[in-house]
Order: sequence, then C-alpha cells, then structure tokens
Amino acid sequence: MTKITIFSGFLGAGKTTLIKKLLADGYKGEKVVLIENEFGEIGIDGGFVKEAGIEVTEMNSGCICCSLVGDFEKALGKVLDEYHPDRVLIEPSGVGKLSDVIAAVKNVRADAVLAGFVTVADAKRCRMYMKNFGEFYNNQIENASAVIFSRTQDMSPEKLAAAAALVREKNPRAPIVTTPWDELTGAQLVAVTDGSQSLAEEMMAEVHAHAHEHGEECHCPACEHEHHHDHDHEHHHEHEHEHEHEHEHEHHHDHDHGECSCGCGHDHEHDHEHHHHHGHAADEVFESFGAETTRAYTKDELESIFNELDTQGYGAILRAKGIVRCTDGTWLHFDYVPGEGEVRTGAADYTGRLCVIGSHLDHDGLHSLFGA
Repeated sequence: MTKITIFSGFLGAGKTTLIKKLLADGYKGEKVVLIENEFGEIGIDGGFVKEAGIEVTEMNSGCICCSLVGDFEKALGKVLDEYHPDRVLIEPSGVGKLSDVIAAVKNVRADAVLAGFVTVADAKRCRMYMKNFGEFYNNQIENASAVIFSRTQDMSPEKLAAAAALVREKNPRAPIVTTPWDELTGAQLVAVTDGSQSLAEEMMAEVHAHAHEHGEECHCPACEHEHHHDHDHEHHHEHEHEHEHEHEHEHHHDHDHGECSCGCGHDHEHDHEHHHHHGHAADEVFESFGAETTRAYTKDELESIFNELDTQGYGAILRAKGIVRCTDGTWLHFDYVPGEGEVRTGAADYTGRLCVIGSHLDHDGLHSLFGA
C-alpha cells in the first residue's frame, strides 16, 4: 500500500526545506516519489532528490486542484504502476486550496492511501496572510491534518503562542508543530504528518494493558462501588446480596439516575444486569484532558503542579504525563501518578504536550493549573 502525503503551504513557507529534511532523515528505507506542481515559479530543485536515487515527476504549470485534475490522476496512476513506491509526496501550488487538492487525490486508487495533508506555515506571517489572503490561506489551515510552523526559532514565546492560537481557531483538531525543525528528528516529523496517536490514546492503551495484565475489568478510582480488586469480605457479600435481590425482582427497578456512577456517560437501563458483574472498558470509565502548549516550565513548577493534583479537587486522577519545553531551552518529560511524580530531561517534541487521565476531571481547572 502506497502512502500519499500532501505538503501545502504558501510560497516561501519552507515546504522544500521540510521535504529535504524528511527525505534525508524521515523516509529512510522507503522508495519515495515526489510530484510537484508549482504555479508561476521554478519548482523544487530535483538534484538532491535524484542524487538520492529518488524519482521525481514534475508537472506542467497549472493547478492540480482544478484544470489539471484529470492529468494529475493519470500522472499519479503512472507513478504507482511504474515505480510501485512506498510513499508519494505531493507538493502542490502554494496558492492552491488544500481542500481541492485533497479531493483530487482522495480515492484515486485502491492501492494507495492518503496518509496526511500537511500545511507548512510561516509562524511570523500567519496574521498577515490570514488578513490578506484569507480565502486561500485559511483553507490550507482549516483542512490540514497537521500544521507545521516554520521559522519559530527566533520568536518570543508570546508571539509563538499567539500564532498557534490563530491556527487553533481555524483548525481545532490538527497537531501544530511549534518546535524548530533542527531540534526534531525526521522520524518525529513523519510521525506527526502520518497522524501518530495522541498522548491520550497512548495512555489509554496503557490503562487497557494494565487492566488486562492484572485481570481487572474496571478500576475506576471515582466509582462509589469498588470493583473486584478492592473488595473486603463483608463488602463482597453485601454486593452479592444486592445482586440476588435485583435478580429476584427481575430488574424492574427504576433507573432515574441515568448514568453510571463511574462517570462513563452511559445509561445502563438496558444492560444493568451486567453493571457490577462485568465492569466497563477503560475508555468508557476514564476521560482525558489534553493540551498542546508553547509555554516553558521549570522542574520546580511541574513538581508544584504535582502537589496541586494531590491536594486539590481536579477529579479522580489516574495518571498524567507530558513533554514540555524547559525555561533553560531543554525539554522536560514528566510522569505522575497520585502521590508520586517524576521529571526528567529528554528529547524535544513537535510542541509541548500534556495529558491527564482520570474520572470526573475538572477540565477548566486543569487548563488553568498547567497554564496551557
């Protein structure tokens, strides 16, 4: 299966530089084809690509999202048939609408999958481009599966945060790369462009793995009924008596309370027979708070946050983790479980990211606590 990735972005945003980095350090071992279509200017210099043994298919002037849609489909089919690449990179015109490019590529072939549609954005010029070229620029931002900022290395934290906020208003879903590219590996950037799983997904998978390892079906810290592993002998018999009583009445009792006390958000009117016997999947019981941030922290600040999580009412927290920039320019990785937190120096991430897993979380309070 061939992966197709679209790299959009206004002229001069840095698409060529990004593609060079990915070819040198991100797509090692993959057979890659670059399809480019520049409007009104000389396209990318294919020399560095050809020297690396990568085929380049260049197209005539025009826009693949409109007048050359047919030609583009034919060219893409020819590339797939002749080269059988692992990945096709498409660099469309800098003034094209990303939504139209996606439409031209989507479902072209059964043996190809659209892995990502990336917009490279000059962080220093976001506001100006949104004001002056809103129809085209905003379309590129709004339809991106990932937004990669260029030229962030000389920006103040305040201006970088403001640029990220502008993008976030237009696209609330896509990850935004705010870290300078020379601090990131090509593999990290590929993970973003290919839509790697979020911290929340990663942590929820760990919750599932832990439950499976210990034979637990539900370990909700906020549930007023302790499940399986915490029952004392007397409480266990009380539950058995309650279930016998429920079965004797054929479950005709009223469910006005609606949701399960675990906070899983499900009305168990139709499956309450199994409410206590079988528990819930972890992702039904737990919720997540996640945030991206350009803020820099100190180790002391993070440890102070751990203390707040222990003593203040932010919900029944199971775990928190994150990768954030430190005030000294390094990066801090933190892990927290109730009563214990660890902060260590580690590799940079594409932007500061943090996540909290638990039940009945105070999202506004957590947002304020982390200043994210």
